[in-house]
Amino acid sequence: MRQKLKRGLCAVLILTWIFTISAYARPNWPADVGIQAEAGIVTDLDSDTVLLGQNSHVSYPPASITKILTALIVLEHADLSETVTYSETAMNSVERDSGNKLSLVAGDTMTVEDCLYAMLLVSVNQAANALAEHVAGSIPAFVDMMNAKLDELGLTESHFENPSGLNGDSQYVSAYDMAKIAKAAYSNEKLLEISSTVTRELGPTQNNPEGVSIRNEHRLVVTEDQSSSYYYPEAVAGKTGYLIAAGNTLVTYAEKDGRRLVSVILKGKPRQYFLDGKALLQFGFSRFYNADIAENETRFVTGNDPVTVNGISWSPSDLMIEPLRAVTLPVGTTIADADVSLAELPESSPLGAVALLQYTYNDRAIGSAFLVERERYTGAFAATIAEAETDPAATEETAAAETEANEGNETEKEQKEPGFFGGIVGRIVIVVLVILAAATIFIVAYLVYMRRKAEQEAARRRARRRQRLMEEGGGMEAEFERLLAEKKDRERDRKRR
Repeated sequence: MRQKLKRGLCAVLILTWIFTISAYARPNWPADVGIQAEAGIVTDLDSDTVLLGQNSHVSYPPASITKILTALIVLEHADLSETVTYSETAMNSVERDSGNKLSLVAGDTMTVEDCLYAMLLVSVNQAANALAEHVAGSIPAFVDMMNAKLDELGLTESHFENPSGLNGDSQYVSAYDMAKIAKAAYSNEKLLEISSTVTRELGPTQNNPEGVSIRNEHRLVVTEDQSSSYYYPEAVAGKTGYLIAAGNTLVTYAEKDGRRLVSVILKGKPRQYFLDGKALLQFGFSRFYNADIAENETRFVTGNDPVTVNGISWSPSDLMIEPLRAVTLPVGTTIADADVSLAELPESSPLGAVALLQYTYNDRAIGSAFLVERERYTGAFAATIAEAETDPAATEETAAAETEANEGNETEKEQKEPGFFGGIVGRIVIVVLVILAAATIFIVAYLVYMRRKAEQEAARRRARRRQRLMEEGGGMEAEFERLLAEKKDRERDRKRR
């Protein structure tokens, strides 16, 4: 009888242990989506979190998605209004079967802007070559700039051999690296504008004296038919590519509810590669959400216990978390479910940085933010705003305009000396004061918006937690209400002090 009792007790303890482990285990990272392409990735651009990757660190031929990097470098080194001339080399440095979509000939000219539209919307290889020569003097010199950009971005799984994406023995890219390139590219407002354009009228050339109209080839970006499987209004911009060796390649940038995602498809199949890119984006938006770190993290900036970093102790009240930095979490979890560690500061740390907070979820990096000394960081931020408001270039431009407006009025000036606010200096002062007033209004409005956003997010978190507690038992809900009331009392007491 005693043996049976012992065995029964052991069974109960084992079951209790198993239940406890399962009750407190973190949910697994979602992975319930598949693609038919050989490789792909979807990443959150605000937290740099890889939401899903398939062979994402394996390198493949990129085809014409290479032109995204080409466009980024061009925009960093050329003005849109500059004139580009198509040379014999630009026209002939393509494969015989690569086509000439705009019937261009050597000697044709376009603005840099029109070349970028031709290259990004309809993938004109000759435009990529002409832009490379215009920026760097030669195609090989531009390729050196492309690979230098990879080094600048810290990318090691890619290499480029030409600016168009045509076949090359040493031209390859990984989905992971391509997502990083896309993040840098779509952070450029003009590149994003061009890549999201549906149609564009280009200027005249020898074979198109009236100009020519082009249309974006990215189906997810341009499809307006809601019954189409390619309809995806969240898709904002992107680039297609195809080579026999590369298969179909695709980059898609999408926005929804304030989040920014990019998906990359390598070695895809005809037509299916658009659906693969769409599936990754839908997965990213539906299964994850972003939490603002500064609004949710309290472990280092509240309480009375000192925070020790690299042997230096800080009072939590003297610290703050860098604003507008996010972590990406699976739906149904909170930032409290993530692990956080204090890492050494990188070279590009902001002024006043104390440590880098790095967040992981089940050993997966999900975001980071700097822990900063409040007074130094906010002081540096205010100085940056002041510097922007008194930009010397803007002041010189204003002064030049005033000088031009007053030309021919020398006689009048001699007869009547203007007062302080009637002269050029006075007018500049007025302009600066107006700018300061506008900036102040903007900052106040932004702070009000952020506070309301924080209150709304807090309310959503409380509601989610209350719902979980209700599901687990009414007693736990009562305990939650008690803890919430205690928190509010502590906040009132702190404000009174």
